[in-house]
Amino acid sequence: MRDLTDRALDTAKTMGASYADIRIVHKRVQSIIVKNEVVETINESESYGFGVRVVCNGAWGFASSSILSLAEIDEITALAVRIAKASSIVQSKPVDLGEAVRSIGSYRTPVKIDPFAVPLRDKVDLLLNSTKTMLAVQGIAVAQGEIEIQREHKTFASTEGSYVEQELIETGCGIEATAVGEMELQNRSYPNSVGRHQATEGWEFVQRYDLAGNSQRIAEEAAALLSAKPCPAGITTVVLDGSQVALQIHESCGHAIELDRVMGMEAAFAGTSFLTLEKLGGFKYGSPLVNMTADATIAGGLGTFGYDDEGVPAQSVLVVRDGIFKGYLTSRETASQIGQRSNGTMRADGWNRIPLIRMTNVNLEPGDKSFNEIISEVDDGIYMQTNRSWSIDDKRLNFQFGTEIAWEIKKGKLGDMLKNATYTGITPQFWGSCDAVANRDHWVVWGTPNCGKGQPGQTGHTGHGAAPARFRNIQVGLMK
Repeated sequence: MRDLTDRALDTAKTMGASYADIRIVHKRVQSIIVKNEVVETINESESYGFGVRVVCNGAWGFASSSILSLAEIDEITALAVRIAKASSIVQSKPVDLGEAVRSIGSYRTPVKIDPFAVPLRDKVDLLLNSTKTMLAVQGIAVAQGEIEIQREHKTFASTEGSYVEQELIETGCGIEATAVGEMELQNRSYPNSVGRHQATEGWEFVQRYDLAGNSQRIAEEAAALLSAKPCPAGITTVVLDGSQVALQIHESCGHAIELDRVMGMEAAFAGTSFLTLEKLGGFKYGSPLVNMTADATIAGGLGTFGYDDEGVPAQSVLVVRDGIFKGYLTSRETASQIGQRSNGTMRADGWNRIPLIRMTNVNLEPGDKSFNEIISEVDDGIYMQTNRSWSIDDKRLNFQFGTEIAWEIKKGKLGDMLKNATYTGITPQFWGSCDAVANRDHWVVWGTPNCGKGQPGQTGHTGHGAAPARFRNIQVGLMK
């Protein structure tokens, strides 16, 4: 790769670029979907190409191609420089990347079992058996299972001297049962909703989550929801399971701390942020029990890597400490505007997209209680599990979320099952009501492989470490 990367960087400098980088990306994805004991999809795809970014006359230029040759490198790099020069005509403020970054190294996702080495027949049989078990439960009309694996080789080089090679491996799986009654349908998913849970691990991830061993329980819960009591409306104590806490983090904190949103550089797709610059360092985001980090170094997270797509090393960033807002997710360009250095969160969805600020693993740090203790301290409340729906405004403030399943909490014990559970709130008030977080024994790094951002759109893979947590005085159900 050195001859290709050197050619791009030399060409960019010769044409007047003050900075340039190149990413060469080779990505392979295998996905399998089985529905009602029928193999619906087996898809294997590969993508191979490169993208060149340059700064020339104080403005950005970017161009990409799927043809890896020295001649194409010359042409695409020249195009990126021309785009930068054209952009500089209307550029209001020159690009400032701050201090130079010179990273040299390599990184590979640690795996025990290469997911691509597992026979396709074994993967299909796992999903066939899981859907067969779910369909055997009375009331189940649709049973679906999904597996997706990917391997991404990335090479990054810059005119500042960076040269980084990475191999990132992901494995994901999930099942879903749909029960149909006379006037309604109910879904149950495992390990998480929206198709699957995913991690930077190998096939051992699928083995650990044991889809076949959980398929009957999930189907029985879906069927039972048809006759369950509806979620009541009112103000009560809510306990969220770890996967729902992860969704809450993603929507009300993760997107809100992306500094490009705060600065208005990213607004058209999903809005900006209420966490404006004057709030940094002193704003009360939540209760003293709320401590959050953005950590790209923890094992298994979808936001775990060795270096971001600007060559900045992966790191752990303080976001909220004792309830006080302390830090953003930054790029080199946005960090320099607030007198900081990038904390390494720039990632692109492939070789033909520019890097954007993306969540790494934005985590709610574990507390000191067991799940049983959290429930036992609730006289009257609701325990909600597995996200079903989400809605939040374009400032990341007002939200309403729903879960697939819930249970009453009565006098410190779980009671009757509830369906169609929803809760609503305003972000700082909601996190301010948090009075318990479960300990590390219950803490899981949940994977979100479907985070959308940017125009043209990019799908980001993010992680969220979370454990069950308790919130007091929360509006649940439909408000009248």
